[in-house]
Amino acid sequence: MNIIPIEMELIDEDKDQPRYQFQEEALQELMNSIQEIGLLSPIKVRKLDNGRYKIIYGNRRYKASKLLGLPTIPCIVSSATDEMEIYLEQIAENLTRENFSPIEEAEAFNKLLNDPKFRSSVKFLSAKLGKPESYIKNKCDLLVFSNAVKKLIVSGTEIRKDRLTEEQLMPLKSLPMEYRDTLALTAARDELPVSDIRKIAKLFKDKSISEATKDKLLLKSGSGLLETWSTFEQNRKEKARKAEEQAERVREAEEQAKLTERHAAAAGQPVEAVPPNTRTSGDARCVTDQSTEGRAASLTNGLTEHNSHTSGAGMQQSAPTGGSQQWEAAAMLAELQAMRSTISGHGALSDTYASVLHASAPTDQGVLNLEAEQYVMELELLLGVWKKALAKATNEQG
Repeated sequence: MNIIPIEMELIDEDKDQPRYQFQEEALQELMNSIQEIGLLSPIKVRKLDNGRYKIIYGNRRYKASKLLGLPTIPCIVSSATDEMEIYLEQIAENLTRENFSPIEEAEAFNKLLNDPKFRSSVKFLSAKLGKPESYIKNKCDLLVFSNAVKKLIVSGTEIRKDRLTEEQLMPLKSLPMEYRDTLALTAARDELPVSDIRKIAKLFKDKSISEATKDKLLLKSGSGLLETWSTFEQNRKEKARKAEEQAERVREAEEQAKLTERHAAAAGQPVEAVPPNTRTSGDARCVTDQSTEGRAASLTNGLTEHNSHTSGAGMQQSAPTGGSQQWEAAAMLAELQAMRSTISGHGALSDTYASVLHASAPTDQGVLNLEAEQYVMELELLLGVWKKALAKATNEQG
């Protein structure tokens, strides 16, 4: 490898090279070092047809030497002419240097992947540069952010005010642009750790929260968003707990119904197609004990009242043929469907999250919301039980 001095005035910078951000403070430090001990590493250039030279790598060293007024600079002259190989060499060299920013890396990778002059693949770059494919893909994902966010991105993992690390941005990259950039700027301003940003991103990815509510949440500070996430998680866990309890009650009720059916069959008695007792604790709704005749009469009245407000849709007012067992199952089914429609008519439950997040007494509002969802779930489960009963009764009568 020959190193020769070349006059500064014969050398041109490469305007298309991957690295273009140069911090003044770091440049000044390099100038001081060159003055004290000289330039330790030569720059690399290639000779052009017009007799001039273009830098392959070493732009910062060239800049510092030029500012010092040095007449020549030690150079390695390359015979490379392939644009792809030259650009890959530039990236590889800069990856070993400090202060090669994540955005500079991302733009360099993106250029190799999408510029018609190169059109390479992630797999090819991974092999050439010795970097995992995930490393290259994660870098390219940074380009989805706006310029206002990009200029805050720095190398390393230290959380600093008005600066962003790659780790801070990763949880936000898949969010829509209208949320992604605003949340990134909030994270930079409030110096949010990665763990808190993951929680906030989870909040904005939840489809049960309306777009209008999310727009309002964007006005909150980092700490305010974390408080909202905490309330949301508490409500979600409480809802899941009540749903599990209800599911367990229904499982027990179905087991009881099967046991009753087996006992009746063993005794040679007809089996009633009625739901088993599903008594619940607290304020949960339940199906109470009634005689077969009383329950059938009550359900028939309810069905007649429900059908009088419809225009022929659903079941007819007259009882279907096939016996009281089939009629009672059909009546219960119709009544539960009417109850479910009435509740659903009050609006999508997802819209009530807005009031939960902004109410002056969020706990009370949250409890009401959870009770409403539990009631709808209970009706859905009871509908399932009665649909099975109706199907069985229809088959037996047929």
